[in-house]
Amino acid sequence: MTWWQAVVIVLAGTWAGTINTVVGSGTLITFPVLVALGYPPVTATTSNAIGLAPGAISGSVGYRRELAGQRDRVLRFALFSVIGAGVGTALLLSLPEKAFETIVPWLIGLAVVLVLIQPKVSAWVLRTSSGDAPRGGLLILPLVFVIGIYGGYFTAAQGVLLMGVLGILVRDSLQRLNALKNVLAAAVNVVAGTVYAFLAPVSWPVIALLAISSTLGGLLGAKIGRRLPPRVLRATIIVIGVAAIANFLLS
Repeated sequence: MTWWQAVVIVLAGTWAGTINTVVGSGTLITFPVLVALGYPPVTATTSNAIGLAPGAISGSVGYRRELAGQRDRVLRFALFSVIGAGVGTALLLSLPEKAFETIVPWLIGLAVVLVLIQPKVSAWVLRTSSGDAPRGGLLILPLVFVIGIYGGYFTAAQGVLLMGVLGILVRDSLQRLNALKNVLAAAVNVVAGTVYAFLAPVSWPVIALLAISSTLGGLLGAKIGRRLPPRVLRATIIVIGVAAIANFLLS
């Protein structure tokens, strides 16, 4: 790794940590960057999961005020996220690397679409959320489990998926739902990262740079992320996501 590659990874990790806390889908920044720098897709994914986990944790800590009163909900939902993450990591480790490379462009495409529709989901949540009563009943836990599988396998835009599901099925404020989303995403990343650290190909220099920079980004996201122009964040994610899809299809 050269010095300029390290700088690029640090910048990408900081930006991803900020985006993950505010919107989700920060992996759509770091994953294409790592692939463009020459890292194999599976190694880029596993290193991402480990390296971005500290940023997800720092973002959750930054939202601790919004987590007040959600202890039981967090524990219940996190259990399903953790189990799903275990299934997702098992899929990544058991399926051939060629299968992952084939699936990735479709997963990135799905993530880009989710980022595109996220403003409408957020607007819908703001219009309809009031009180603290659940609306999804038993449906929400299986959906959190499925998103955990997705997050354990690829991680990109799991935060956007979670916000969509939570917004539809849980009646609460957007900021409290975002705090819950950060905890669930952090749980998935920690589980996946722990498994990958022992059983998957990873790049420890990349992990170290992402861990430090994403932690800073997570703290920045919690403090100033609400003031960043959402359109700028979203446009950056979409452009990089589309470029990543083109790179995979052409390579």
